Amino acid sequence: MFDSFPQGVFEHMDRPAYHADFRRVRASGIFHMNKLERGQHFKERGFASWEAFAAGEWDRALSLIEEKREIYAEQFREAARLGIRERRLRVVEFPVTPYVQWELFVLRLRVELGDEIRVLDAREISDIERERPVPEVVILGDVAMYEVLYDDDGNAAGANRSTDPELIRETSAGFEALYGRGEDFHAFFDREIAPLPPPVATP
Repeated sequence: MFDSFPQGVFEHMDRPAYHADFRRVRASGIFHMNKLERGQHFKERGFASWEAFAAGEWDRALSLIEEKREIYAEQFREAARLGIRERRLRVVEFPVTPYVQWELFVLRLRVELGDEIRVLDAREISDIERERPVPEVVILGDVAMYEVLYDDDGNAAGANRSTDPELIRETSAGFEALYGRGEDFHAFFDREIAPLPPPVATP
């Protein structure tokens, strides 16, 4: 259901090309955007809150998340103007990694502003991850999809792009099935994240 893209149906894009193509397709008249996020360790250099988190300044990291409020709000206003419904499924492993603990505080703000985010315990998809984890994927309607790539250090490294209708349909069906198995964000956050002590950031 979520194997890596077969040879011959994708185009590799570096990070600038991926971002440019994503913006172009997103503004082209699609009606929904679905994102599956699987990785447990990423680096978000340039994001002040992440920089504080990486420096071990947990309270400051949380306070700096608020700086994103207007930026995120404008993203959702733009999506509303374009008629795009945006959904995200965040897969979480246990024990929760420091990065994911931090990120879920960021996602809490996005949910507050209208993002439709559900959370899925990675143990619930062990049956479909016997050979490999499900990929990081962004699906823009029935027009394009991207397997988002990261280097070994957790830095964004572009994407594999596909416009193959059958592959987009298959991956969209897989997303719908997993999204349906996901848990309400606030229920998960309040039970699994809020009680945790401040994490120790890894280098």
